[in-house]
Amino acid sequence: MSAALPTSSREWHLVARPHGWPKAEDFALREAAVAAPAEGRILVRNKFFSVDPYMRGRMNDVKSYTPPFRLDHPMDGGAVGEVIASNAEGIAVGDHVLHGLGWREIADVPAKHAVKVDPDLAPLSAYLGVLGMTGLTAYAGLFDVASFKEGDAVFVSGAAGAVGSQVGQLAKLKGASRVIGSAGSDEKVKLLTEEYGFDAAFNYKNGPVRDQLKEAAPDGIDVYFDNVGGDHLEAAIGALNLHGRATICGMIAQYNATEPTPGPRNMALIIGKRLRLQGMLVGDHADLQPKFVEEVAGWLASGELKYRETTVEGIENGYDAFVGLLRGENTGKMIVSLV
Repeated sequence: MSAALPTSSREWHLVARPHGWPKAEDFALREAAVAAPAEGRILVRNKFFSVDPYMRGRMNDVKSYTPPFRLDHPMDGGAVGEVIASNAEGIAVGDHVLHGLGWREIADVPAKHAVKVDPDLAPLSAYLGVLGMTGLTAYAGLFDVASFKEGDAVFVSGAAGAVGSQVGQLAKLKGASRVIGSAGSDEKVKLLTEEYGFDAAFNYKNGPVRDQLKEAAPDGIDVYFDNVGGDHLEAAIGALNLHGRATICGMIAQYNATEPTPGPRNMALIIGKRLRLQGMLVGDHADLQPKFVEEVAGWLASGELKYRETTVEGIENGYDAFVGLLRGENTGKMIVSLV
């Protein structure tokens, strides 16, 4: 057990359910008492925590694949930090762990829900992104769900985000014939082609997605990785070749909508083209974790796989980081640093 433990910790609470775009008054940064960990638990001083698009859905009081955030309780999400007190076998003070109790400075974590990580293998923040949940989402969504095979042409929406940028690079590393990405700024488009090696990319704000995709992929696409939904999904259904596959990972275009959003108008094409559109949740693919870390760590070490992080400093800016993510202000993984 460690001697001088902190007596309090700041943590973000959801205090009202957002209607449409989240507002500052829907959240509160509050102080909570810190006590020594009970048996089987550890205290972790968080160094980084993750903000992710799926968290917007958890702010609604609706039944979903993961329970909604409780009002007037700390929110949670991926975090990585240093153990400052341990009452559990196998985890010692000074170890670094990945766990699910983010949005706070000090986390009281059941040891069985913490995974030791090596800060010498990769920067700690990488375990929240390229080597973490977002990385596994890209890996499993492309190779398992979309059944990617060498020679496929791949289209990725939200391609400059943490998941999308990795999907495109993984496809190139595994022999895609062509990789196309969409993003929300000319600067991000440049990043996709010049740094991440996409064959083509376009700014979806510069014209209809359908027309820009047709120009970027004149021979159609075989795989679509969807992070956006809406007009991107409709365009992809039009561009997919016979027996094309789509991984439906996210629909950020409609997360803050207050009215039902219209679905693609061309779904009849699914029949004639014999398309497969499959939703995915990363939690279903935990069995791929060892293979994923081994392969991706190798590509990181060789420099073949590149990644970006957008870091917001200070727990007091957690809300701003989250809303910035929803607005597309991040390039790559959005991280809140408490260091």
